[in-house]
Amino acid sequence: MRSYTLIAPAKINLYLEIIGDRPDGFHELAMILQSIDLADQIGVRSLSTDTIRVHSQHPQVPTDKTNLAYRAAELMVKEFPDTFAKYGGVEITIDKHIPVAAGLAGGSTNAAAVLVGIDLLWNLGLTQTELEELGAVLGSDVPFCIAGGTVIATGRGEQLSPLPSLDNIYIVLAKYRSLEVSTAWAYKTYRQQYGNTYIKDTADLVARANAVHSGPIVKAIANKDATDIAQKMHNDLERVVLPEYPQVLQLRELFAAQDGVLGTMMSGSGPSVFALVESQPQAEIVKQKIRDAIPDEDLELFVTRTTSHGIKIASSV
Repeated sequence: MRSYTLIAPAKINLYLEIIGDRPDGFHELAMILQSIDLADQIGVRSLSTDTIRVHSQHPQVPTDKTNLAYRAAELMVKEFPDTFAKYGGVEITIDKHIPVAAGLAGGSTNAAAVLVGIDLLWNLGLTQTELEELGAVLGSDVPFCIAGGTVIATGRGEQLSPLPSLDNIYIVLAKYRSLEVSTAWAYKTYRQQYGNTYIKDTADLVARANAVHSGPIVKAIANKDATDIAQKMHNDLERVVLPEYPQVLQLRELFAAQDGVLGTMMSGSGPSVFALVESQPQAEIVKQKIRDAIPDEDLELFVTRTTSHGIKIASSV
């Protein structure tokens, strides 16, 4: 039986703007997504039976059909029934390092790794574009997790335009284990509070989404200027999440007060908060200062950095 081990990086949002409503019920978004080297390891192995199995060492990771990685395998079975009949089922092992329910696309990147892994196991020879199209069926973040790097994402997040890669910008990341923010709640609440500001005309929606391509943060990314990028970061969802979740607001304010922090923001719908910092030594100092200020064991802290890749093969047998 063949098997692959894949690296599945987390993502952060460097920019998230909510522009308006889409006819499909989603929001029209303009985002800049960035891969980081905090990653899960996903094992994908052929089975001689026609079943899908999911295992994980993490107690919060489901192993049934509620797991997006499981649904990714189901999608491949549905799309390629003859190949499934030839090769049999799949066993998926999730070695979890990305915090769960954190706004870091942990579930999406696992699903992306399963799509890539099954493509390899079954010798399908799918292109990256074809894999991204399959990923979009599963969720808005999955296509980006396949592609990785630094990307402008528009539509509901599935329309991707690569930007120059940002390598080795150091990040301190914080997330309370027990704290979760519902993405659906965040977007619904934003609509309730700020829906009157939405652009209504379809052509104007598209034009506004495309405007991010020539925006100030894209210029900062092109210049690989971490200080400038940090000053131009923006996340509309902070307007509804921070007032409702004082722990998230406290983390953001604490990061902002530290020497060496270039900028700080919540990722996605939260509750993770991250800070861009000058260097790895500075990142370790900032991490320790946050730990000293909040000695709560429920708070997870990570030093990580930006990376230019999405799903990557670690090994094959």
